[in-house]
Amino acid sequence: MGTTPRPAAGTGLQAVKERQRTAWESGDYARVGVMLQAMAERLVEAAGVRAGQRLLDVACGQGNAAIAGARRFADATGVDYVAGLLEQGRRRAAAERLEVTFTEGDAEALPFPDAGFDVVLSTVGVMFAPDQPRAAAELLRVTRPGGRIALASWTPDGMIGSLFRTIGAYAPPPPQVRSPMLWGTRERLAELFGDDVEWTALTTRTFDFAFRSPGHFTDWMMAYYGPIHRLAGTLDPAARERFAADLAEVPVTFDRGGDGTMLAAGEYLEAVGVRR
Repeated sequence: MGTTPRPAAGTGLQAVKERQRTAWESGDYARVGVMLQAMAERLVEAAGVRAGQRLLDVACGQGNAAIAGARRFADATGVDYVAGLLEQGRRRAAAERLEVTFTEGDAEALPFPDAGFDVVLSTVGVMFAPDQPRAAAELLRVTRPGGRIALASWTPDGMIGSLFRTIGAYAPPPPQVRSPMLWGTRERLAELFGDDVEWTALTTRTFDFAFRSPGHFTDWMMAYYGPIHRLAGTLDPAARERFAADLAEVPVTFDRGGDGTMLAAGEYLEAVGVRR
């Protein structure tokens, strides 16, 4: 594959991407994203990241996987299209005295040369790119042959899949955009990457969301999680109240706290493969 990015697959998907960017810029996603640091640590370990390797964290947000890689002395880079999240990542890395490069860029047109990285990762990030085949092609392009691709993606049947179905009931996704949760299935990974990746480990894992209660979870997500925060701001008071009640119902099925607090498992697929 060449280094020149292909044009966007139609203005429709480009418009979707701009709306997504606006959503992620609203709220304060970094306060949600840092809760998922353990997922990034597990992914970096599963990928066998070693000192000196060139590591890229795609759709890095506030830099969870890039920072996890830098803790193992990898030559770590994070890329995202939300400048505010990159700045949060820089501050986090500086606080730990870690060497991490944060670059503004689009997961569907990565600003890096072919085969530039030994390990390319994404923790529930690249899965939200609206043009899924193009995003997958970019992951392949920047990974050297024999290098590794490692992804942590929410599953359709897990708690976050349920959460996004609830969001979709109030703001249906565009018909041309397939569910990001499909990245959390073996079948979709096979479609996206074909024979270009040999998946050496496909492991279903869970991340525990710990909150004071389902209501606390709802309040937190409405305040800080960009897509929910932005949607809630467009609803009239009655619809907003219904939306909040529906959100609070999402973790109930997955909750195993048993003491009045919320401890709900979010299922995700951890996929590690070798770039052929």
